[in-house]
Amino acid sequence: MSPALTIPERELGWRFSRSSGPGGQHVNTSDSRVELFWNVADSTVLSNDERMLLLTRLGHRLVSGVVTVAASEQRSQLRNRGIALRKLADLVIAGLAAEPAARRATKPTRGSARRHLAVKQQRSATKRSRQRPAAD
Repeated sequence: MSPALTIPERELGWRFSRSSGPGGQHVNTSDSRVELFWNVADSTVLSNDERMLLLTRLGHRLVSGVVTVAASEQRSQLRNRGIALRKLADLVIAGLAAEPAARRATKPTRGSARRHLAVKQQRSATKRSRQRPAAD
């Protein structure tokens, strides 16, 4: 896998629409909401291994092999474009990241087992002291 993956501009698609939220009358006239889409299945910058990895890991976000991210946090379309690019980059980085090492199960230490039992005994004693005295 390549350490620096650069997606060419020609592979990215943009769609703009009106955004909800703050902005007053300006929000009714400008297309500040941004949708960025990239076809993972047909991308030329990915190796076959990278493509398969992204297709499996991002499968829940893909529609016909295309991943879409949306940004409408800012009032400016330009800022929302930057946010959408960052979101796509984060998705791809996470999708191509190496799997973390599997956790090996271990037994609790003798000391931790002893402390665990001591806490249980203390809790039991506390509850016992709260009970009504037994009537003899």
